Amino acid sequence: MLGSIIGDIVGSRYEFANIHTTDFELFTPYNDFTDDTICTIAIADALLLKESFKDRLLYWCRKYPTPMGAYGARFAQWVHSADPQPYNSFGNGSAMRVAPCGWLGSLDEVLEAAQKSAACTHNHPEGIKGAQCVAHAITLALSGSGKDEIKQIATHTYGYDLSTNCAALRESYCFNETCQGTVPQAFICFLESHDFESALRLAVSIGGDSDTLAAITGGIAEAYYGIPKDIENQALAYLPEEFQQVIWEFREKVKGKK
Repeated sequence: MLGSIIGDIVGSRYEFANIHTTDFELFTPYNDFTDDTICTIAIADALLLKESFKDRLLYWCRKYPTPMGAYGARFAQWVHSADPQPYNSFGNGSAMRVAPCGWLGSLDEVLEAAQKSAACTHNHPEGIKGAQCVAHAITLALSGSGKDEIKQIATHTYGYDLSTNCAALRESYCFNETCQGTVPQAFICFLESHDFESALRLAVSIGGDSDTLAAITGGIAEAYYGIPKDIENQALAYLPEEFQQVIWEFREKVKGKK
């Protein structure tokens, strides 16, 4: 899950100021965590406490109401509603926050958790599909599956088109906040990468919703490559202590399941 958070931080300064190169500083005073991190922490916390995803999303998002870049308009309405209900969204928020679900163990458990983590807000079939595909890929990566198998699952099981490449995306890709227009692009960046850092650099380089693209890519890349310690330490410095506590507790939970 930390890979998603690191991707969010790295991509944060480029969300509304896209660059189309892999040559940039990963961490600067202009980077910060965004709603992507807050929601990922909420999903992990729900799994730790065995509470509903809805309740922990509401808790953490209300506690941090003004993150860098703000919440999406419909999600913000949900957070502040007196009676929050799913709103049939297929936005990429379901995919960017799902990474903790991918670490649960059995595939059935992973897919069920991914579905529930999405459905409290993003209950459109495309919103649920995006979350399940990302969580499925993380589970495969953790089990030692290669990129060919991960690609096949994304294309054959979930129906995503991964036929283009990062160079072409840099020329043609536009800002897109849907699962359909973000999840396949994140997979392409992961598949072209050669380590965790290159995955994040590729994700940012194609433009679009940079922090969310890097969050989704980073979640898969962490499971496949691991995270270099220097990158982890730099990213953690941006996070409140209570976020770090959730991360450590979640890591311990994951270790205990192995």
